[in-house]
Amino acid sequence: MDYIYPAIFSSNENGSYTITYPDLPGCISEGKNLSNAIDMAQEALSQWLEYLVSEKQVIPSASEIKDIEVSKKEFANLIRINLRDERAVKRTVSLPRWMDEKVSEEGWSLSRVLQDAIAQKVN
Repeated sequence: MDYIYPAIFSSNENGSYTITYPDLPGCISEGKNLSNAIDMAQEALSQWLEYLVSEKQVIPSASEIKDIEVSKKEFANLIRINLRDERAVKRTVSLPRWMDEKVSEEGWSLSRVLQDAIAQKVN
């Protein structure tokens, strides 16, 4: 599921940035430069929302970026993440014998082959 939240980037005197999320109190990160700060903002948002999901807490609604107030040393930017449940599940599958034999001959993991094939189909 995609989530988009406004983040506030505060520039520091050493060229680094502190990132906060007005809708997620306590969700804070830092980046040594702008590019790194954007990466860190995505990582922080992802981890914060994953935590909320794992604790079965309500994910707050995101504010409109136009409603975010910033100072002269700050700017607001939208940060987007795709939150996916990466936990493994067991499934029973049927496939032709020749496919199963080919997987065994090649020394492949059937789970990995299926995951790769599905990922290719959905992306």
